[in-house]
Amino acid sequence: MAITKQRITPCLWFDTEAEEAAKFYCSVFKDSKLGKISRYTEAGRDVHHKPAGSVMVVEFEIEGQTFTALNGGPNFKFNEAVSFLINCDDQDEVDYFWEKLSDGGEEGVCGWLKDRYGLSWQITPTVLMEMIADPDPKKASRVMAAMMKMGKIEIEPLKKAYEQK
Repeated sequence: MAITKQRITPCLWFDTEAEEAAKFYCSVFKDSKLGKISRYTEAGRDVHHKPAGSVMVVEFEIEGQTFTALNGGPNFKFNEAVSFLINCDDQDEVDYFWEKLSDGGEEGVCGWLKDRYGLSWQITPTVLMEMIADPDPKKASRVMAAMMKMGKIEIEPLKKAYEQK
């Protein structure tokens, strides 16, 4: 099955784990698929230093968003300056993505985590965004204060803070 073409495609730089990572992400997200895999050749080996036949680029798609995973070597690492936000409809979704993506990675604060490859994710219930955007600054502030104490976001305590219970 072909991957959808889009104008802008995030390219994720890995040392040697591009194929493994693409398969992992496709296992986490139900609406996903692997695409083409390109391999290094002898051409340019003096620059890329990769063995001919090893994986260079893996295309994959998650929820209609195309990604490219590149085995570019150890020169660059992920950091929090770029993250992917997952909008979750309920606590079950928050729990699912938190568990799957933090496995082998690092749990952070306020819904942030790093997966086993060091890529940052924000696991965010949509209701949180609605509550912190409330025109009543007291409600929004209470929700923000509650969220700042959390690792994984828990919706019920946020709702209680919002409703001042």
